[in-house]
Amino acid sequence: MNDIIESLKELGLNGYEAKVYLALLKKYPATGYEVAKLADIPQSRAYDTLKSLEIAKIVTSTGDKPQTFTPIKPKELTKRFRRKIESNLDFLEKKLPDVKDDYNEPIHALSGTVEIRSKIIELIKSAKNDIYIEIWSQDFKYIEQHLFDAYNRGLDIKIVGYDNVQCPFSTTFNHKNGRELEHSLGGRMIFLIADNSEGIFGKIDNKVIWTKNPQIIFLLKEFIVHDMYLLDIEDSFPEQLKYFYGAGLKKLKEKILSKNSKYNIH
Repeated sequence: MNDIIESLKELGLNGYEAKVYLALLKKYPATGYEVAKLADIPQSRAYDTLKSLEIAKIVTSTGDKPQTFTPIKPKELTKRFRRKIESNLDFLEKKLPDVKDDYNEPIHALSGTVEIRSKIIELIKSAKNDIYIEIWSQDFKYIEQHLFDAYNRGLDIKIVGYDNVQCPFSTTFNHKNGRELEHSLGGRMIFLIADNSEGIFGKIDNKVIWTKNPQIIFLLKEFIVHDMYLLDIEDSFPEQLKYFYGAGLKKLKEKILSKNSKYNIH
């Protein structure tokens, strides 16, 4: 019964009006005294509420003594609400201004382990085509089942795993020196793109950014894909890379990063 009352309130009736209408459906015609007892509300409020419902043409009354009240049929009530809602929606569709051509999707900051994990799982569950993700092994275990469910829905899953992520149902590129990177960055990073339309990136154990901004999604996808390119090349040609760039790609890092740079990733 409470859920019906709440639904009626959402459609515009107040709590007393919802209770009185339901009471009349149980017994009608009924006096104000009878309605008050059936609805379990004060008698004075019953008469006030019956008056407001009569003005709204949801109940009708007789001129008899004592006066009795009858509700309109539920189908008539719902038909009336439906017409009102559709009329309002039609009005809004015509009168609300269009979104500007230069509208930019906002960028949202999320913090806290529970909120961040919930949003990651939400993105995975809502994905339709593919998921690209970079994640640490200790965080991967919390979303592995959800990724597996996505895989069973036919999604293409591609992962860059830090600290030896094992995932038999995805294409996985394992990133070496995960612990060193975590220490260097001051936390565990996550990068996630779902369907090229929604993404999350940041420190999963601290704060992340969630957005649908297409420019940021494009850059994030480019980052993940190029990471996969390089990791696959590094895995396929380890000796050649060591010969040209030294252990840990030292010469390459010196070529790209300034001498005073504290940026020590990859």
